[in-house]
Amino acid sequence: MKQITVLLADDHTIVREGFRKMLELEADIQVVGEAQDGRQAVAMVIKLRPDVLLMDIAMPRLNGLEATRQVLKAVPTTKVLILSAHNEDAYVQTATDSGAMGFLLKQTSAQDVCRAIREVQKGKTFFSPSIAKRAQERNSKSLDRSGSSKARNGNLSSREAEVLQLIAEGKANKETAAELGISIKTVEKHREHLMDKLNIHDTAGLTRYAISAGIIESSVQVTII
Repeated sequence: MKQITVLLADDHTIVREGFRKMLELEADIQVVGEAQDGRQAVAMVIKLRPDVLLMDIAMPRLNGLEATRQVLKAVPTTKVLILSAHNEDAYVQTATDSGAMGFLLKQTSAQDVCRAIREVQKGKTFFSPSIAKRAQERNSKSLDRSGSSKARNGNLSSREAEVLQLIAEGKANKETAAELGISIKTVEKHREHLMDKLNIHDTAGLTRYAISAGIIESSVQVTII
């Protein structure tokens, strides 16, 4: 039996350990690694090329949505399964627009998690039952309206999305430049472009936008004015 290789990405060690122990009980699933932030997840996918990446949305350094885009660009064969405590329609819409094959709530049963991994590995989609039920009840027009943040966020380049997250996490331009390996001047230009594209003209506004778009959790940044 060929095992389905899985990479776990979550910034909470206890969550990763819980999923690892659960998945190790399945004969056809093998956990090949763990990542504690989005940037590490991208690097590990490129190195390990797992069949499935089970990944949280809200993670430091690089959120799961932008990590999904980068993973699928680098290793298109890896299927991404998003894991989140948030079940708002906008999060689900943005995740699927980013290329994720499924969306699971963290309270999803172990049986459904394993089923989801098997389904997305086959190229099928899978959503937590409560999300799937809501999707069936909505028509396509209402779904487009519910993902209002998607249209704005979709206009950002990959680098701009990275800069936005680091700004929202409270990083200074110098820290952001060091994290991304670019110059401070380039960071300043990206910041200007972000403000122009989003029509937001202060750091607090950018942070609030990042929270509303699911790029970071509200608990990450506590200095919003």
